Amino acid sequence: MNQSNVHLLDLPNEVLLIILRKLNNIDVLYSLLDINNRRLDILAQDKIFTNVLNFVDIDNISLIDRFCIDILPRIHDNIKSIILEPVLMERILLATVYPNLTELKLFNFKQQIVSKYFTDESSLRSIFQQRITNLILVNNDTHESISSLKDYTKNVYANILNFFKNLKHLNIIAPYLPGLSLRNLPSTTFYSSILTHLSINAATFDGCLYLLDGRLKRLTSFNVTVYSIDNSSTIVHNMDKLPNLKCFSLKTYFQFQQYDQILSLLRRHNRIIDGTCVQNDILVYMPQLHSFSFYINTSIGTR
Repeated sequence: MNQSNVHLLDLPNEVLLIILRKLNNIDVLYSLLDINNRRLDILAQDKIFTNVLNFVDIDNISLIDRFCIDILPRIHDNIKSIILEPVLMERILLATVYPNLTELKLFNFKQQIVSKYFTDESSLRSIFQQRITNLILVNNDTHESISSLKDYTKNVYANILNFFKNLKHLNIIAPYLPGLSLRNLPSTTFYSSILTHLSINAATFDGCLYLLDGRLKRLTSFNVTVYSIDNSSTIVHNMDKLPNLKCFSLKTYFQFQQYDQILSLLRRHNRIIDGTCVQNDILVYMPQLHSFSFYINTSIGTR
């Protein structure tokens, strides 16, 4: 029986793409660009491999050097999203011009990043203010490392919205920090006329209500994790309807009894939640809502 050897380049492009898609796209670009094979060179520059670039956990300096000098300038038109850590931010983002870059995901974010990079004197100012519409921050700050949540809200969260002029999507992942606190701060704090998607932690339920008091009028998607629902609050919030809100997620991992406060957000009076309550107290106030998923555990005490 004759044996035939099938080489990689004997395969059709469709099959090659299936194989290459199983690999890390950074490895594909590093390995296949500029190896004197025009076919592989063209395949490696496909949008599948160049739209999103993830440089997190890469400690190979020669790889970073080659990307900055050779690869990024060649594929810059295709790049829409970059994922990295602060240590590489200037090196990667200043390597070339990114006309279609709209999303930045930053790991190991800490409050010092704001004063170093999110300022008018920053070398990255034009990229951040003109290009970035989607910002994802994986926050490593802890409660012990900050002076107060109020100061952190003013100096970090509010400054982000002020600095990123075209920001429409903001997702702050902060597993070690209770989150934003807007109590006793001006209504212009954490204000945006264009933000449509927000995912954030709030220290208290009041913080959630502050965010929906009109300072984020264009908000269509709101995902908030609340750490405390305080029944002693006497603050009167703006409770206008939310005609633009299409997606809403509220999470809290602590027991609470303040059902009225939840309904104050979802628009009606106190009643045990059932199908009728969901329809009459919540859904009728959200005419643009396409889907509503919830899990609520209600306990009734007897005497």
